[in-house]
Amino acid sequence: MKFGILGSGSWGTALAKILTDNGQTIHWWNRNESAITHFQQRGHNPQYLPAARFNMKQLMLTTDVAEVIRESDTIVIAIPSAYVCDVLNGLPKNSFEGKKILSAIKGILPQHNLLLNDFLKENFGFPIEDYFAVLGPCHAEEVAAEKLSYLTFTGIDEEVAAVIAGNFSNAYLRTILNKDIYGVQYAAVLKNIYAVGAGIAHGLDYGDNFLSVLIANSADEMAGFLRKAGIINAEVGYIDHSEEGLQEVHHNYAASVYLGDLLVTCYSLFSRNRTFGNMIGKGYSVKAAQLEMSMVAEGYNASKCMFAINEQIGAPMPIATILYKILWQKMPAASGFNSIEAALV
Repeated sequence: MKFGILGSGSWGTALAKILTDNGQTIHWWNRNESAITHFQQRGHNPQYLPAARFNMKQLMLTTDVAEVIRESDTIVIAIPSAYVCDVLNGLPKNSFEGKKILSAIKGILPQHNLLLNDFLKENFGFPIEDYFAVLGPCHAEEVAAEKLSYLTFTGIDEEVAAVIAGNFSNAYLRTILNKDIYGVQYAAVLKNIYAVGAGIAHGLDYGDNFLSVLIANSADEMAGFLRKAGIINAEVGYIDHSEEGLQEVHHNYAASVYLGDLLVTCYSLFSRNRTFGNMIGKGYSVKAAQLEMSMVAEGYNASKCMFAINEQIGAPMPIATILYKILWQKMPAASGFNSIEAALV
């Protein structure tokens, strides 16, 4: 496979490191010409994960999105969800014909309240059979440090998903297969919202006991939304180990891509959503918290998108609803969490 990457933030950089460590030469889009010049001179991304060093012979860097797509057969999209439309909207409708797309986005496109696969279908006629997604739990910083991490690859075409996953597997990266393409993407969106909530709780000086109850209830709320949406019926504790080197998860919400990703995003100091929420809990305005951070907290836009989506689904989501009101309707964080306290079981 010939891989191209759209997006040069921390997660795009981490995925580029995995691929190049595994011997791949990649085409890589960066919107900033000066960043590319720095990269070419110094061998590392000047803004994100600067400790991750690259062999420049393995990188074809460009500011031309169309070039990356043209020269690749598998395109990894690792652009923050809020900016995907800006990058892709100017492309010809047949740009992705004959290509595979691997989404590394953990958010909903806020302009349309759509997952990336639905946006691509509506705007490019892109078939879901050629669409795959890579999910955590996995922090870019730990990948850069080569700490053992796990990635889940999901797609309808299981054979191709396994081939794609094989290109990412190495000594510090384990890969897992999954067929729940909508469920894992919505879970990745929701866990960012709940991580903002965990950060707010920390900023409001709640303790670990409360936080554990908050996260447990968030996990149940997330699974309830997925069931209500008709995406999947949850199975607990069932994992197929039949294929050596790969584990296949059959919609097990105690597994890493669901509960594991929620836990690490809520607890880790690397979590930008937790950091963003912590600022809100300490009294920052949303705008001030955004200006303070150098990276996008996907949970902010996601809270509004999921509130709108759930108006159609009708799942009980008291935690996510209060977080939406805190972030978008200026509900005081302390008042909101008083309401959350009463809803926890």
